[in-house]
Amino acid sequence: MTDIWKAGLVLASLAAGTAAWTAAEAQGFDPYRSDTLLVTPEGDILGYTPEEGEVVVSRDQMGRRVLIDRSGRVIATEVRADTYFPRRHPGSGEPVYEDFGAPAPGFEDDGVVTGAIPERGTVDRAPLDQPLPDMPSGGPDMPPPIDQAPQTIVTPDIPVKSNLSQLEITALQVFLDREGVSPGVIDGKMGQNVNKALVAWQEMTGETIDPNNAEDILERLRMSGGMAVTAYTITPGDAAGPYVASIPEDYSLKAQLPSLAYTSTVEMLAEKFHMDENYLRALNPGVDFTIPGTIIKVVEPGKPKTGKVARIVADKGKKQVFAYGEDGSLVAAYPASIGSADTPSPSGIVTVERVALNPGYTYNPKINFQQGSNNKVLAIPPGPNGPVGTVWMALSKPTYGIHGTPEPSKIGRTQSHGCIRLTNWDATELAKMVSPGVTVEFVD
Repeated sequence: MTDIWKAGLVLASLAAGTAAWTAAEAQGFDPYRSDTLLVTPEGDILGYTPEEGEVVVSRDQMGRRVLIDRSGRVIATEVRADTYFPRRHPGSGEPVYEDFGAPAPGFEDDGVVTGAIPERGTVDRAPLDQPLPDMPSGGPDMPPPIDQAPQTIVTPDIPVKSNLSQLEITALQVFLDREGVSPGVIDGKMGQNVNKALVAWQEMTGETIDPNNAEDILERLRMSGGMAVTAYTITPGDAAGPYVASIPEDYSLKAQLPSLAYTSTVEMLAEKFHMDENYLRALNPGVDFTIPGTIIKVVEPGKPKTGKVARIVADKGKKQVFAYGEDGSLVAAYPASIGSADTPSPSGIVTVERVALNPGYTYNPKINFQQGSNNKVLAIPPGPNGPVGTVWMALSKPTYGIHGTPEPSKIGRTQSHGCIRLTNWDATELAKMVSPGVTVEFVD
């Protein structure tokens, strides 16, 4: 327990703002009166006292102190002891949690983060003729140009009755996700991504499903692993992060960050459960997602598909990616953003050359596009909010790849700078089923 109190001693004695920790700052502090703990990003209590000059201290937007090492890595976040160890009922001694109640219209943005953006400094730029090796390059999702008509998505229409409830649509989305035909973000709304997933499921199974038959959907859902919505307890690791305060639009500012991590527990949990952030908040009105021990409502998506993918088809018209096994059967299908008018995707057949998880990113305006006033090569750090998300599958056509995205709700609804863009969870699932040499065919 001594080490725990030492950890509390560190933070309880720090001055406000960003400053180097010194041993002198601990003078006069009574550790046995501390009501705070240092929690690591993994959710453990920090069990040692950082040495003098080893860390700097910043504050997150809640005013909590955060210990950061000299390389920009978050060591620990100060949390109240009564949030790490949930308060207990005075009679029974059982943990006390708030009832999450029934969903209500509207929601409140908690606006909470548990990290900080480093102060702006000199941007490290490299000349255009010296691209950084073995790093992906490309660009963010973008809407069609003003003078360009929206791209037509070629998908059979499946009628849905207007009185299908939001939870019934959620059940359908969760069922499809569990079956390996991704509906994109789960948001309780019908749309083209759900429509496309239904068609792919019928191709995969040879069966048909009526999206208007709620009883059939719920029965199929029960057989595939249980109801769509479940309870989840926020862990100390969830609350601790590390997170960054915000992600700047300017690539030169992105390049200054130690990582392009999540910006809040809401964003992280939404991706963990394949959900739209707004829908996660709506299911949990008034909840503070930063408090460990809080029980929230989430959906229970499917486990990642496993197996070996031998061939990938990227359908530009459908804005969908199909993964096939060695026997020619459909293994998985994903909504996708594929190319644009100014930077179209390749045509014909290419191959996967390498797969990188949690990749960095090379911004090179000479090769791809110019973002803002940035006219030099920039090395942008990895993270789920990076331009290529959490995965990069490089294709044999230079600078093109299949990758994730920092904005999953836009997948299938926007264009990309030539690449194939999936949600981070879909890209990660696919990446673990492919290997170098797998063919990727682009079809119109």
